[in-house]
Amino acid sequence: MAFRQRRSDLLKFHRPKLVLPTGTQAELSATLKPESRQCIKNLAAYTPPKQRSRIPKSRSAAVLIALFVGRKGDLYVVLSRRASTLRTYAGDTSLPGGRWEPSDRTLEWTARREAYEEIGLPVDRQRVPLLCTLQPFLAGNQLVVTPIVVLVLDNTIQPLLNSSEVTSLFSHPLVSFLSKEPPFPLELETLELKYHTYVDIDWKALNGKVRMHRFQTGREAGGTKPIFGLTAAILIRVATIGYAREPDFEVYAPDQPSQDQRLAYMLKYNEVFREAEKKEGIDPDVIPERYIRPVSKTSLPPSHKAARRPRIRSRL
Repeated sequence: MAFRQRRSDLLKFHRPKLVLPTGTQAELSATLKPESRQCIKNLAAYTPPKQRSRIPKSRSAAVLIALFVGRKGDLYVVLSRRASTLRTYAGDTSLPGGRWEPSDRTLEWTARREAYEEIGLPVDRQRVPLLCTLQPFLAGNQLVVTPIVVLVLDNTIQPLLNSSEVTSLFSHPLVSFLSKEPPFPLELETLELKYHTYVDIDWKALNGKVRMHRFQTGREAGGTKPIFGLTAAILIRVATIGYAREPDFEVYAPDQPSQDQRLAYMLKYNEVFREAEKKEGIDPDVIPERYIRPVSKTSLPPSHKAARRPRIRSRL
């Protein structure tokens, strides 16, 4: 794949000349644990439900969930520590990604381009094949974020960090986003901290609360922030689909409005979204009110029970 020239020289810098070693995929299959192999199959089989409302491109973004196989056959996800000089979310633990740009053909392209610019992950569907695209998530900065899940097959790829955006890179076991127990020994400085915690935040527009999850990274003593909020929600979702089971903690607040409800509300009533929609020829007023009205818990589908099947609807 070829990139169009951008304002910076990052693309010239981030162009590692790597060759996929012979037999890499066979070697990968041999090292996978059975649950990791099934996780990959489940993600590859997943098809998100059709999006009911059109999302303006100017308010769209994408993140890349780059999975790889560790030495013991477990699946890990690549995470980064954002630079402290950034204007937004400085120093946060995050996934590579960013806003859609007019030159992006798809949101998958957006996620891959951003990962290439931030951490040097090659835009190569043979070495880094697509597993699936998830339903979009509403972000707190009035963006709609689409997660793109890929599998890094080439273990010779070396990260090239854009220091203006990323301070460091690390990994975390994917399955640990289904557990309250830490996947690592707790350091003395963090012994009193729980691995998983959450806080319920008011979502007054729909008279409900939204649960924000937090996971310790095991690197907090060195200044790394926990995995929190949108990043945590996305990774819980990926792990739930992949491992086809629910977390051992409650994912949602009581009567939490669904992701679809919150997104539909913002698209219809939020002025930032309305202005963006109108500029792109989208009429926000055609969104039916039934997409927004909270429904009783008894009428909602069982939480994540359809994760064993390709088509499931997220309440995150």
